[in-house]
Amino acid sequence: MIRQAIIPLAGLGTRLLPITSVFPKELLPINGKPGIEYILDECIDAGIKEVVFIISKKKELIKKYFYNDKLFKKIIKKKKDIRLKHEYQKIKKYKKMIKFVYQNAPKGTGDAVLKTKSIIKDKFFLMLLPDDLIIKRNCSKDMISLFKKKKCSVMASMRVNRKTVNRWGIYSKKSSINKNNFYIKDVIEKPSIKSAPSNNAVIGRYILSKKIFSKLNKLKKGKSGEIHITDAIRKLINEGDIFIGHIFKGKYLDCGTMSGYIKSSQEISKI
Repeated sequence: MIRQAIIPLAGLGTRLLPITSVFPKELLPINGKPGIEYILDECIDAGIKEVVFIISKKKELIKKYFYNDKLFKKIIKKKKDIRLKHEYQKIKKYKKMIKFVYQNAPKGTGDAVLKTKSIIKDKFFLMLLPDDLIIKRNCSKDMISLFKKKKCSVMASMRVNRKTVNRWGIYSKKSSINKNNFYIKDVIEKPSIKSAPSNNAVIGRYILSKKIFSKLNKLKKGKSGEIHITDAIRKLINEGDIFIGHIFKGKYLDCGTMSGYIKSSQEISKI
């Protein structure tokens, strides 16, 4: 059973500067709705009961967004705004399922995941990266369905342009399960074009075992001086843990760049 999800939100959002110098990218509206709410709705629809937000002191606006009760109550009482009342009820629903932990130094996604060690209770948990929106079909829900059958770690996959493999974690396949799923032989963080084993990229949805924490705890800094979750996953694979790559059926939107952010609003407005 997958009941908990973690969402790393402490990143600086440098690709969306100058906006992110004062405002968290996860709260930027995408077609009139904060980006983080799309991720939360995906979690709820997939059956997740608790979501752990990993934030930093610089991004406490995210926490304030969910804890601004006095303001909502005051304005709703004064203006009797039906739309605002609906939005407040939705935020209260989100708030009940969210916990916060802090990563105040930008040490990478692996370090962020390690901050949740004391909160994760079950043997497996879901992780979603907020820059990666997948619309038209719930990727997390499909991955959880696959996990129930296979009882192992699952990671989302998408084929990318060979020229861009140095932007991604890249899989090498062990064997195919069916047209949408395969067993993973290895995963390499941001390989060169020449050394990349394929163009099957890791996309920001993971079902991981709690065993990942023991690997992260001992992990040394990797590329760019950060602790990469990919390096810990490689260690588990090398020790015999089974990982499945899931080629999702939804449409991928990259919200982490300005052009991607603008395109995301346009694409979602068409749905």
